[in-house]
Amino acid sequence: MTASTPAVAFIGLGVMGYPMAGHLVTRGGYRVTVYNRTAEKARRFAEQYEAAAAPTPRQAAEGADVIFACVGNDDDLRQVTIGAEGAFRGARPGAIFVDHTTASADVARELHAYARDAGFGFVDAPVSGGQAGAENGALTVMCGGEEKDFARVAPVIAAYARACRLMGPPGAGQLTKMVNQICIAGLVQGLAEALHFATRAGLDAAAVIDLIKNGAAQSWQMENRHKTMLAGEFDFGFAVEWMRKDLAILLAEARKNGSTLPVTALVDQLYAEVEQMGGRRWDTSSLIARLERVPRS
Repeated sequence: MTASTPAVAFIGLGVMGYPMAGHLVTRGGYRVTVYNRTAEKARRFAEQYEAAAAPTPRQAAEGADVIFACVGNDDDLRQVTIGAEGAFRGARPGAIFVDHTTASADVARELHAYARDAGFGFVDAPVSGGQAGAENGALTVMCGGEEKDFARVAPVIAAYARACRLMGPPGAGQLTKMVNQICIAGLVQGLAEALHFATRAGLDAAAVIDLIKNGAAQSWQMENRHKTMLAGEFDFGFAVEWMRKDLAILLAEARKNGSTLPVTALVDQLYAEVEQMGGRRWDTSSLIARLERVPRS
């Protein structure tokens, strides 16, 4: 990384990547080059933030000191890194690649080894906080990799992070994100059942939450999702199909390490039912919708 302000590339301008890359410009003051599969979105970003847009991940990475990516899954990640026009083809020795995709720990280790052999760094760094966290620059970033690489990129990540920590060697960031998703899955189902029960019991469910949120039951999901859950509003936030992708990754990892995750496996099946209801793109809080389909006795 150069002694002056580092040049930055950002690959993937989805609902998370677009605001994250924007914060790198507005908060961090970095020179940013972006790539997005839909070129028009990259051009729009470049115009909005006076940035540069590249036609391929490889060209976006050329000359960058830090290269970020936030794409869909393992296959997408491989395509934008080691594909024919992938960023790893253009990354210079000494650069660092930071992957914000929620992916498998296996692909993180694979790409770390590839980057190491090519002379540049790799940090797996999935995030938590959702679209609102990205837009507000208040994400939690869970990192895996080598300490020297993390130390160099942490100040750059700070442009959109509320918390950022190295959790261990390559893959540790992805494993930590799996823990995060296990916790969320159980919390959302528990909240859905609680609101369903309160309503069926004749209570003012909103008043119940306003009271119990001050006690041991409090959670981010309770604070931020109970009103929309009661209103049956799910057209926002972290989509069910994305959560099922994450759950598939972590359940596969659990099978490998011998973890027993009965609640998580059950919630995954409940989300499958939500998808069958047409809720593939609904927010994960839509678990309550399948409960409300049950007729009153």
